[in-house]
Amino acid sequence: MQVPLYQAKAEFFRMLGHPVRIRVLELLQNGPVPVRDLLAAIDVEASNLSQQLAVLRRSGIVVSIRDGATVSYALAGGDVADLLRAARRILTELLVGQSELLAELRQSGPPTHSTGQGRGRGADGPGRLAADHAGADRS
Repeated sequence: MQVPLYQAKAEFFRMLGHPVRIRVLELLQNGPVPVRDLLAAIDVEASNLSQQLAVLRRSGIVVSIRDGATVSYALAGGDVADLLRAARRILTELLVGQSELLAELRQSGPPTHSTGQGRGRGADGPGRLAADHAGADRS
């Protein structure tokens, strides 16, 4: 039975959903990096890094390169670097939207707490408003 595309995409993003894996991919964007350099750049135990590299290798996103006793890792293709750049752009846009919303809120005067409304972060809290605000100018 074939997995639906949306499910395969969800599994792909779940596989990316670990900070160490993302950091490894960021470090590999400029070419192969020896494991010892990855360890020096990422504050994790060697066994944890090894586990995360194995996940990335099994998924086919990275490849290992052996040169004598030195093992290096490299991105299997340029699409992953493009994905990381796209994520950076999306996050930047969201944060710009949030900072614009924060500036607007600060300009509108002090908050009123008499009714208890407007406190906290519900489903439509500031992050959601910022995302909507950030996208409003590009429609």
